[in-house]
Amino acid sequence: MAIEPINPVAIDLGILQIRWYGLIIATGLLLGLFLALRESEKRGIAKDTFLDMILFAVPISIISARIYYVIFQWDYYSQNPGDIIKIWNGGIAIHGALIGAVLTAVVFAKVRKVSFWKLADIAAPSILLGQAIGRWGNFINQEAHGGEVSRQFLENLFLPDWIINQMYIEGPVGEFAYYHPTFLYESLWNFVGVALLLLLRKVNLRRGELFLTYVIWYSVGRFFIEGLRTDSLMLTGDLRTAQVLSLVLIVGAAATLIFRRVKGYSKERYLDA
Repeated sequence: MAIEPINPVAIDLGILQIRWYGLIIATGLLLGLFLALRESEKRGIAKDTFLDMILFAVPISIISARIYYVIFQWDYYSQNPGDIIKIWNGGIAIHGALIGAVLTAVVFAKVRKVSFWKLADIAAPSILLGQAIGRWGNFINQEAHGGEVSRQFLENLFLPDWIINQMYIEGPVGEFAYYHPTFLYESLWNFVGVALLLLLRKVNLRRGELFLTYVIWYSVGRFFIEGLRTDSLMLTGDLRTAQVLSLVLIVGAAATLIFRRVKGYSKERYLDA
């Protein structure tokens, strides 16, 4: 019996189609924003600060996510330049989005004369929550999955049938098979990270360390999960871009954390007034 995948179109109005992917990404964004707004008020930052920042950060992140993807798929896009703007056909990278968001936040904080590290600490759980939810958009689209596995393997993970069935995907030459639900692995890793960051708020770490912990946590999980995926952007023939960048971020975040402590740049603490 054929297994019907979930329809990626949530609402079809004829001339306009609203896809589950977009709805899920929007849900993650809104929930993350809600979490940040609640916390910013407690930490003495006006709510409109985050609202104003996100007006810049969201479009810039989408553009930078697309640019990042196109750069590492340049062999194709150099021959098909008209496809570069066709973001609706897929092809955005979360690392590109994060780079755009961080650069936007740095400039925004400088203009508003607010501590970037304070904004980043408040936003860290929200960013990871958005990533955790957003991975379910990949689930709907049957993308960002790992290598081939058996149905028995998936059943041994105690997954419900609606997840197992959605992992029955058509391969590159037309054959169907079950695949690793790497979207799920990363989503669960990120949800655990959100809980960890919320607990660390109460520990009252030094300023900047919540955000740097987020960078390390996400990068560790992404490094190992990326090794299971079949659609990785490649830096060279054997090096996966996301794994190399994850290692750089882990080392860089840990070094920054230590450097800021040694130099006394992080004397303020998260819960300070």
